[in-house]
Parts: sequence; C-alpha cells; structure tokens
Amino acid sequence: MEHQGAEEWVPSSRSVAKLGEAAEACRGCDLWQDATQVVFSRGRASARIVLVGEQPGDQEDRAGEPFVGPAGKVLMDALEAATLDPSTVYLTNAVKHFRHTVRGKRRIHEKPAIGHITACHPWLEAELSVVRPHVVVCLGATAGRSVLGRTVRIGAERGKLIDPVEPGGAQVVITTHPSALLRLRDRSEWGEAFDGFVADLKVAAAAAD
Repeated sequence: MEHQGAEEWVPSSRSVAKLGEAAEACRGCDLWQDATQVVFSRGRASARIVLVGEQPGDQEDRAGEPFVGPAGKVLMDALEAATLDPSTVYLTNAVKHFRHTVRGKRRIHEKPAIGHITACHPWLEAELSVVRPHVVVCLGATAGRSVLGRTVRIGAERGKLIDPVEPGGAQVVITTHPSALLRLRDRSEWGEAFDGFVADLKVAAAAAD
C-alpha cells in the first residue's frame, strides 16, 4: 500500500499534548486500521534525553502508552541501573501504531516496513522540535533509521556518541531494543546483555549532563 505520510496531520501549533491529540486522527499509513489506538508518548516534555523505540507492542496498544509491557520493564530497570530517573526522560516510538498479525487469539508483533517508518517520521520530527533534547537514544535499528535517516548497524555503532544530523540538534546514541534481551534464554547471556544496555544508557546520561 502507498503511504501518504503524516505531514498533513501534524499541527503547526505545537506542544507534546497537541501533537498527541492530533496523532489520533492520523491516516498517513495503513496501520491505524488494525490497531486499537495511536500510542504517542509519555514523559517529560522538557527532557534532556529522548528514548525512541520501534513501535508499540500488544500491551502498549491496549493501554495507549509506550513501554508498559515486558520490554518496558527491562527499560525501566536499565534506566535505574544507569542512575537515570525514568520520570526525567521522554519516551516515544518511531512508529505510533502497533503492526501485527493475528494467530488465533494472539496478536504477533510484525516489524514496521520502511514505508511505515517514513510515513510516521513527521511525528517524531515534530516531537524532537518541541522537546529539544540534548541526546536521543535509539532503541534498535528501526529507531536508528528513523532518527538518522539511514541503515543502522547495532553491533558496529552502539554505545557511541553520534554527531547531530542537523546543526544544533541532539547527539545520538544507538543501542539495542530492550525486547532483544527478552529473547535471550541463557541467564549469563542475559546478564551480559543487560550490562551492555546499561553501559550504553550511561553514555547518553553523561552526554546529557
């Protein structure tokens, strides 16, 4: 399906609250048709750090808030381990609706297409223009692509400060998505991955200060 993009739905008079309200009417791509609702953001509009995920999951789609499911719990634990107060950051996603396939009674996460990322990008761009963070943390490759406008290699780029895309913009830190940790079965492997995730968040915290 051809994706129109969100430009015509993004209001010119902007605040986080107004953006969130306007996003409810967005029809810039097809994902709104099967989602329960738009999932916009949560957190402080004056935050020095913005964390960008991929898209809402099943629990987020039902609750209307990002990072309230199992991956959100991992993220909250990692923020606290990195001595970052979760209440001081701004949380959002590159794509605002839950893309999924239905198998029986279950809704299975499906990765957003490039067209969905592109169509939803005006919302993220508008959010960053309002919040004006010092650092943007990209949680996973989809978020990295949306923020940087290019393919991101997590293994090669994670944990490093990347210069702003635009003059005066925020520095960027790439890291894994917390959901990747949930897929690890070996406890020792999980611990190492969690420590690496926390280390990446500490890079962002130091840069924001």
